[in-house]
Amino acid sequence: MNISAASNAAGLPAKTVRYYADIGLVPAPVRSEAGYRSYDDASVRKLVFVRRAREFGFSISECRELLGLYEDRRRSSADVKRIATARLEEIAKKQRELQSLHDELAHLVDACRGDDRPDCPIIDSLGNPRSEPRMAP
Repeated sequence: MNISAASNAAGLPAKTVRYYADIGLVPAPVRSEAGYRSYDDASVRKLVFVRRAREFGFSISECRELLGLYEDRRRSSADVKRIATARLEEIAKKQRELQSLHDELAHLVDACRGDDRPDCPIIDSLGNPRSEPRMAP
């Protein structure tokens, strides 16, 4: 199938499909005599795999490692779990950081009267270098 059909089947823009092939994340497609890229079902499955991994926030490097494990039928699921567990911990950390930002901003919004007066704790906090957001550990 051509790049348009492959990108549609994988749920990726054609530009992204080309990029993944250019950086060697997925194998470069075979070219027709006319020079067009031609993708098979296995290539599309790998593109879907990468799209899904990227949706979970895995880096290109991690996707490369996961694809290697995907293709290795002798792989250890412990290797896959190690990578996924590390990503899960990163997500949990980000959630804690976002919750901390949410709580602090909610406090500032509650403290602001929202009337016609110029004094505003939100503006005061944003302009105060000592009131940096506190990130959760």
